Amino acid sequence: MITEAQLERASNALSSLQTAIRQVIVGQPDVIRAALIAFLCRGNVLLEGVPGLGKTLLVRTLASAVGLRYSRIQFTPDLMPADIIGTDIITETDGRRQFEFSAGPVFANVVLADEVNRATPKTQSALLEAMEERTVSVGKSTYTLDEPYIVLATQNPIEMEGTYPLPEAQLDRFMLKATVHFPSLDELSQIVERTTEGIGIQLPEPAVTRDDILLARDVVRGIPIADSLRTYVSRLVLATHPESKNAPDRVRQFVEYGASPRGAIALILAAKAHALLEGEAHVRPADIENVFRSALVHRLILNFRGEAEGISIPSLLDDVWSKVQLVQ
Repeated sequence: MITEAQLERASNALSSLQTAIRQVIVGQPDVIRAALIAFLCRGNVLLEGVPGLGKTLLVRTLASAVGLRYSRIQFTPDLMPADIIGTDIITETDGRRQFEFSAGPVFANVVLADEVNRATPKTQSALLEAMEERTVSVGKSTYTLDEPYIVLATQNPIEMEGTYPLPEAQLDRFMLKATVHFPSLDELSQIVERTTEGIGIQLPEPAVTRDDILLARDVVRGIPIADSLRTYVSRLVLATHPESKNAPDRVRQFVEYGASPRGAIALILAAKAHALLEGEAHVRPADIENVFRSALVHRLILNFRGEAEGISIPSLLDDVWSKVQLVQ
């Protein structure tokens, strides 16, 4: 059970963190919110957008604002798994040779997997254990990653050349997916001004501590959610399955597989984190609505007809949201 003092400390810390990030990042409130929610829930985020929209800067800013170790992995077709997780190397000490583990860039707190869909599936899968288990296995040894830990992967739109679509199993391990949109006229003007005048963009000084984030994570887990809302989330997720009696007509027609149980877990945790970011002490229907699409948009798999007709998954989720009503 969380106390009022813990809730207040966590809320104040997150307010300071959001302020520090927005001093660097122009616009993109939904993307910033998705990154913070996943960070608070021990999750990972998939950021999709064309190059040059500030995805890398956002990740660097998040790490700097918390004073955490940051690591960037540039995914390319020739990248190998050992380049990510590290490998055992032979060292010599006092004339004796022995194997010593040389840690890869995945050993950080905030890891940017840049253009993750440009690497081969074998290399993409090297991130799975780190993302899900927070461990790395090399040979017979297993190494634990330091908390807090988050992987933020950027992805170019699949239709661009030289990309490998992420397998469904790997997509499901991302808690949220956020689309980075092109800035508006006013936002673009601010970006140009910040980057072309004075000393340019400077990363923020740490606004919160590691302990603040760890406390906020505990607070998120302790935020209550009513039984009716928990049931509502389950009904929403089940309605994404074409065989469900509550599925909208277009879901029955165009979806092959609906969201997994991970989707329901992600939706409830994300709603709790959203409530905390709003300074609330319990989950509201509005919190569920705000995270519903980013928690499920990458978990639905279209069937052949849906692919052929170019059906939009966000539009299918809109159908689900409209049909499934909250029962108090």
